Amino acid sequence: MTSQAQKLRDLINGTEHFVAAEAYSALTGRIVESVGFKAAYLGGHACSAFHYAVPDNSVFSQIEQLDQAERIAEVMDIPLIADADTLGETVADAFHFTRKYIRAGIAGYHVEDEVNPKHSKFAGGLISIPDMQFRIDAAARARGDHPFVIIARCDEMYNENRGGGGQSNVEEAIKRGKAYAEAGADVLTFPIASPEATAQIAAEMPVPVCTLGMDMPGTLFTLSTGWGWTGAAQLHMARAKELMETGTVKMDHVLEGKDKLIQQDVYDALILDWATKTGRKTR
Repeated sequence: MTSQAQKLRDLINGTEHFVAAEAYSALTGRIVESVGFKAAYLGGHACSAFHYAVPDNSVFSQIEQLDQAERIAEVMDIPLIADADTLGETVADAFHFTRKYIRAGIAGYHVEDEVNPKHSKFAGGLISIPDMQFRIDAAARARGDHPFVIIARCDEMYNENRGGGGQSNVEEAIKRGKAYAEAGADVLTFPIASPEATAQIAAEMPVPVCTLGMDMPGTLFTLSTGWGWTGAAQLHMARAKELMETGTVKMDHVLEGKDKLIQQDVYDALILDWATKTGRKTR
């Protein structure tokens, strides 16, 4: 049987642009697979906010991310890419958590170069290029011969005004990208970079480039996130307010395709077979 990681590698080695669609739960993983996406993506903020109601600024742990990622990967046949944040604080953390992601059946992850606590009021900037290289090298050592995909996320284009740690210097992004690829990254991503900057950076990279959030020409695939969990939360908020204000929620309670999504027929058949063969009452 082809591993999920190998399926992701096959997609990366192909020529067709693909989208890894947001899946922040097991059910949404099944949904994106059912509508035809070839890969799925679990973002850190999607997971931290939706499942734990905390921000994605280092208070949210890799153990919590792994817990949800494994649940999603287990119910799908398409590969799941996870947001692995900084993989902890040390090269030992990077090695340890990479092995855990592989054992959990995750196809790949992206690891970033911000200083913790990232995306917070602390303007910590980015870690040094050598430290990020060692982080990627530790992940590559943990992977060994396994086809697990390592995506290096460079936040140089994600500047402080946007809540990131970079300075929006294209030349620095190119320098970092090349160094990360040299250390063992299979794919690179440069969040917040404009289409023009992305094209300029991608042209210099020795490995493929993917984008986070939006499709861009010249990139291999897109990690699509934000629309799923926020949409679900917005809908829940609206319906909660409706229930509070009116005492009822006017909606169709039927989820189209629900039985197939949760494999109702599989479990019904199993129980019916057991009940019939043991002389128990059925319906």
